[in-house]
Amino acid sequence: MAGPAARRGPGCGSLLLLLPALLVSWAACQAPPVPAAAAEPPWDGADVRVERRFVPERCPRAVRRGDFVRYHYLGAFPDGTRFDSSYDRGSTFNVFVGKGQLIAGMDKALVGMCVNERRFVKIPPKLAYGNEGVSGVIPPNAVLHFDVLLIDLWNSEDEVQVQTYFKPEKCTRTVQVSDFVRYHYNGTFLDGTLFDSSHNRMRTYDTYVGIGWLIPGMDQGLLGMCVGEKRIITIPPFLAYGEEGDGKEIPGQASLVFDVVLLDLHNPKDGITIENQQVPESCERRSQTGDFLRYHYNGTLLDGTLFDSSYSRNRTYDTYVGKGYVIAGMDEGLLGVCTGEKRRIIIPPHLGYGEEGRGKIPGSAVLVFDIHVVDFHNPSDSVSITVNYKPSNCTVLSKKGDYLKYHYNASLLDGTLLDSTHSLGRTYNIVLGSGQVVVGMDMGLQDMCVGERRTVVIPPHLGYGEDGVEGEVPGSAVLVFDIELLELVSGLPEGYMFVWNGEVSPNLFEEIDQNHDGEVLLEETQVEPVLRCELLVSACRIILPLSMYVVLSHSTYLP
Repeated sequence: MAGPAARRGPGCGSLLLLLPALLVSWAACQAPPVPAAAAEPPWDGADVRVERRFVPERCPRAVRRGDFVRYHYLGAFPDGTRFDSSYDRGSTFNVFVGKGQLIAGMDKALVGMCVNERRFVKIPPKLAYGNEGVSGVIPPNAVLHFDVLLIDLWNSEDEVQVQTYFKPEKCTRTVQVSDFVRYHYNGTFLDGTLFDSSHNRMRTYDTYVGIGWLIPGMDQGLLGMCVGEKRIITIPPFLAYGEEGDGKEIPGQASLVFDVVLLDLHNPKDGITIENQQVPESCERRSQTGDFLRYHYNGTLLDGTLFDSSYSRNRTYDTYVGKGYVIAGMDEGLLGVCTGEKRRIIIPPHLGYGEEGRGKIPGSAVLVFDIHVVDFHNPSDSVSITVNYKPSNCTVLSKKGDYLKYHYNASLLDGTLLDSTHSLGRTYNIVLGSGQVVVGMDMGLQDMCVGERRTVVIPPHLGYGEDGVEGEVPGSAVLVFDIELLELVSGLPEGYMFVWNGEVSPNLFEEIDQNHDGEVLLEETQVEPVLRCELLVSACRIILPLSMYVVLSHSTYLP
């Protein structure tokens, strides 16, 4: 089918039947067997006799005069000879009751019937075809027996009936005219016969509401629904497919029953919706266009169905904001966030993945992202230094070439601890500016005095970059170091440095000078490391270029 309520073109014409008949049973080719009649008092033939062979437990409505009915029937004479059957024609008999369109006995016999009720009816000649009969079919003065099964029932004054049997506790928005909805449904006739189901196709029915894309009854029945709501919508034929039906599964004059669950709802005019769930008390900086963000998220559809999660991959989603690297709604929703903030971003499909969808995301789906911002930075950021404590006597400041001993706690911007010298029980020792630490740390340790404590925030391009350190530092992570400088040993002017290694051979230079050309080249120090040095200013024996010192001491000072 084109859908539970899509408009249909004209189908075949209505059938004209001579006798009353029962409603169409879709695949019914054979009439139901007639059970043996129970003992009954003799019939005097003066009036219609009705035997209720089956009455459904639930009967919300019974036939009244003026109602329109659809029913199947078997017509026979008292000796059992069949003269007519709606089953043989594969079509119900459709007629108004009590308006003279039936023989008087059938008009009377149908009153009070429920849908799915079965009656055995005896009609005397005076309430049937009398002393004239029907030429070639019904002889004069014939008693007629009808086995009747009521399939459908409605009245021209009926309206769409809505029965909600589940409604979510939280309902922030309901369906309005011009909204676009996605819903599942089972479509049945009034007797319970299934004619269509979106569940069987494993795909929602997606449509605008109230602009004529649906049959009028469905347009009305969907209004006011919440996402997650379940309701039964009963539609009379004049608000459905009318006298002609749809030319396929739905016969003419059929009442339709749709069991609907609403999964999604938006309007083409919608923008994104942001719900702040947790905002840190301290928010010194908010994200702007061009910033690079790292965040975790759970992505769900509007009905709560999970389609993706960064948590399941144990890795943040890292991207630039406002530059088209993510869907338009997320680009917008990530602006103005703080590090540590949690927010919900609701994105309509025209700002998400549109009519086509992607992967587990169906077309025209509203997306809900619950995000947690881990950190963000801008490529133009430099190192940020905050001095937390500075001694009153702070005259000697660290500079390139100085030997430093310090403690630190290293964490991510969201507070996740990465490393700490305190837990190791030893300081971290470096020669400042020698490349033994990341560039940002070299910058952050400049101009410190012994005893000073500071917080150094290092953007990833001055830290461990996009790759990070496997198993330790995530890629593109902003790093936060809380540092306390414990010792500072001043170095020589740039280019030279004293080194000490216990008892130094009087022929040390010659031992290092491998080619005996009177010069010690960097390459010669890499042939075989003959020195393992520690910096010591107070007792110096030799002077080497700084570049040589770095090579000689590399294995000693790098962690």
